[in-house]
Amino acid sequence: MMALTDRMLDHKRNAIGNRLAQAATVADQPIAPQGRAAAASDPAADPQFLADELLALRRDQAKLQQAIFEAAQAQRRLCAPRELDWGEFEIAGEIFPVRHLSGDFFKVMELRSALGLALGDIAGKGLSAGIWQAHVMGLIQRSARKHSHPAEAVAEVNRELCHGDGEPPLTALFFARIDPLTNQLIYCNAGLPAPLLLRDNKTLERLEEGGPMLGAVKNAAFNTGSITLNPGDMLIAYSDGLTECRNSQDDEFEIERLVAAARAVRGVPANRALFSMLGAVLDFADSCSPGDDLTLLVVRRREATNVERPRSRAKDLSAPNRRPASATRSKNADRGGRDSK
Repeated sequence: MMALTDRMLDHKRNAIGNRLAQAATVADQPIAPQGRAAAASDPAADPQFLADELLALRRDQAKLQQAIFEAAQAQRRLCAPRELDWGEFEIAGEIFPVRHLSGDFFKVMELRSALGLALGDIAGKGLSAGIWQAHVMGLIQRSARKHSHPAEAVAEVNRELCHGDGEPPLTALFFARIDPLTNQLIYCNAGLPAPLLLRDNKTLERLEEGGPMLGAVKNAAFNTGSITLNPGDMLIAYSDGLTECRNSQDDEFEIERLVAAARAVRGVPANRALFSMLGAVLDFADSCSPGDDLTLLVVRRREATNVERPRSRAKDLSAPNRRPASATRSKNADRGGRDSK
């Protein structure tokens, strides 16, 4: 959509430029009385009129670009938080849109005592996919709070997309819930490349239970899969734009390179693992721009430790580090006790 808009703008600029050049040539020649009458009856032959039209076109283009930029910023806020500590789990995610707006999305949400994870890929890219994104994410959050089984939540999202007039967008979706009491992850994978589970013992599993892409069949059946996340295990969910990213030799990054990149960062925090794997993809592509939106979500359970960690903490680099009030009171009380002796 953006490429088509740019081509239309370029075509109109070229047409106006040609008309300006023609008008300048005519302006250098003597104007006969009938020529003046023709210029008065055809404003498009007036160089000033054409200059004003070109200026108005540039202003409209600037407004369109600003509106798209603001929409892209709103998309990023919808996908927040991009980094989260939740009990024993670390979660990190990132999106690289091929254009300003992305058809890819991810969402991390607290569902009472559980944690919900969603990563999706809406068919298409640019404005058409980006416009659907907020609607699809809203359906997912509503269904996730209503149903405790991921397959039931995904089935309801599919029915909602297929309901009503018009053709719904085909959407690939991975949705999962983590139970902090059992460390169990139950999931439904609807058409997305199977997420990878890299165990701490170096074994690899693929999360393939689920069903078809959303929007294809109204009453499609979906299944729920289940795994247990052990200390040190790392889950890697991604859109197909990542493994289909190409280099200058037209080779794809493919799943094998992703697995190798994941094994290379086994044991490191989720955010470092995320950017290391993204770096491997971009290094592979080198000077070639991605042909599709690229999204990666990493979930890691920390190794066993005796240190008690907070239940949930979203990373906000803008917030100053503060000492807990209870610790401050305790320190002051100790100082007061010493001073009184």
